[in-house]
Amino acid sequence: MENKPDHPNSYYFATAKELKEYPQLSESIEADVCIIGGGFTGLLAALNLAEKGYQVVLLEACRIGWGASGRNGGQVGSGYNKKIPELEKDYGKSLAKDLWNLTEDAKLIVRDRITQHDIDCDLSYGNATVSNHPRDSESDREYVDKLNRDYDYSEIRYLDEAEVHEMFHSPIFKGGGSLDMGGMHLHPLNFILGLTKAAREAGVKIFEQSRVIKYTALKPSVIQTEQGQVIAKHIVLACNAYLGKLEKRIAGKMMPINNFILATEPLEESEVKFINRDDVCAHDKKFHVHYFRMSKDNRLIFGGGENYTGRLPKDLKAYVRKTMLNVFPNLESKNIDYAWSGSVAVTVNRMPHLGRLKPNVFFAHGFSGHGIALASLAGTLIAEAIDGTASRFDVFSKIKIPTFPGGTMLRWPGFYLGMIYFSLRDRL
Repeated sequence: MENKPDHPNSYYFATAKELKEYPQLSESIEADVCIIGGGFTGLLAALNLAEKGYQVVLLEACRIGWGASGRNGGQVGSGYNKKIPELEKDYGKSLAKDLWNLTEDAKLIVRDRITQHDIDCDLSYGNATVSNHPRDSESDREYVDKLNRDYDYSEIRYLDEAEVHEMFHSPIFKGGGSLDMGGMHLHPLNFILGLTKAAREAGVKIFEQSRVIKYTALKPSVIQTEQGQVIAKHIVLACNAYLGKLEKRIAGKMMPINNFILATEPLEESEVKFINRDDVCAHDKKFHVHYFRMSKDNRLIFGGGENYTGRLPKDLKAYVRKTMLNVFPNLESKNIDYAWSGSVAVTVNRMPHLGRLKPNVFFAHGFSGHGIALASLAGTLIAEAIDGTASRFDVFSKIKIPTFPGGTMLRWPGFYLGMIYFSLRDRL
């Protein structure tokens, strides 16, 4: 996706608070840590480091929160895209529990930062997973039982098909599911703008419209932008889906995927209760997932339809509306006030990719749809590692992330064929 200098015309941008512009870097400056990327990973790393007394510079190519951090569906779920049984199978029960505990820490980081900095971002609780086939009901129940029993997680409960119907009244939800009251939903752009204010007040120097064109990892390192440079002891690559060609050694480990979201006009209270009785966020179990929640002013925020070619639909509102009406046909008469797109980064095995390229160069990306929680965690763990406590960060070094077949040049064709297969399977 082309990087444009300002935020997309999204519902989030239209309702943003504390939307401040920051200067472009136009000189040579020094810092202990230079962070590249103004999303959740970068802001949490910057804020944590500044609180520990480090001199931190954060460089953003466009605007703070311009990427997925400010455009996403606003859902904060438990765990990873890869579920617990798969984690246990691939990594063993001990590492699976360590990984689960880290995602619990991730949710706590989000909650605590919102409370600590009094961030007004419409935080609400409840995250539902709903099935599209009755055949999934038994596995849904077993998954809930496993979390309750083996992971001592009591926030989640099973939903039978009748309760799913009463909660959402969608013709495509034909099985049961689960409701996780430890999950959350929020206004992601206002969350990141609140973090930005806190980072600024903690002493972080923030620069926008300051694209990094290259860096040299020495001691100290030199980070070159189009108009200036930073000389720093440590570098954090927090670019996620927008890494581009900045670091080819890790670019092939993840793939940017276009995702599309709309916001309807405000709905009547009765309409809200019909499609989302309990004001939770929700997603189904299709490979091309549908996800939705209500905004504080009673708009349906709905995501659906993915694109792997980098090309955007000519009429984005019509494109996502068609998918929305498959899920909620009763909204046929409702206007679509906003529609926008963004790129998320996925890995081959749908696990986040955290690591070091050199002892003083850290990176994190590939959160595979769980970015609010996992990117917030990643930034926090990177800050811990830079400060000399890397035990939690190093848990992720045990997770091997395969390179996409063909690397950055040829990953698209093979991946696209795979997506066609899963799209066909969704229809069965």
